[in-house]
Amino acid sequence: MSLKLALERLLGAPCYHMLEVFAHPEHIPAWHAAARGIMPDWHLLLAGYAAAVDWPAAAFWPEISAAFPDAIVLLSVRDPRSWWQSASETIFPASRRESGTPWRAMVDDLFANRFTSAIDDAAAAIAAFERHNAHVRATVPQHRLVEWRASDGWQPLCAALGVPVPDQPFPRTNTREDWQARHRSDAGGA
Repeated sequence: MSLKLALERLLGAPCYHMLEVFAHPEHIPAWHAAARGIMPDWHLLLAGYAAAVDWPAAAFWPEISAAFPDAIVLLSVRDPRSWWQSASETIFPASRRESGTPWRAMVDDLFANRFTSAIDDAAAAIAAFERHNAHVRATVPQHRLVEWRASDGWQPLCAALGVPVPDQPFPRTNTREDWQARHRSDAGGA
């Protein structure tokens, strides 16, 4: 979420994020079809957005980067074990909600076909995470690739995009604690 907000600030336009899927449930069929190998018209699906981060878009970075050949490919990196700890306490449990819904079917197919369906297995999930990062590094031309950590802040993003560094702190939002508190209240305090 911090990266979404940062890119919106730098680019002056919306950034696609999983939140967009919640706001636009009509996008679910397109993402679900993509998870099954039927790619949408990326220009149509992402019309009005200057960037895309998070899932589901991150699962289709090869196809999206091919559709937008002048775009920077941003690989947001972190320690794999730290990533696992966070994902297993936030995103993965939330992905099990809404059984039987189109959203859940889309997410299940995204995990199975673009990551791993063994999200409860730390070793399998970390291996999928590391495979993803290795694939990005091995495939994206160096002039398009920006590896970035949240601790890097504005500078690498601004340098890659050719925009000035803002005079404000880098956004820090959606911490694990924030996320868990928000989803506990969304689930009725559960």
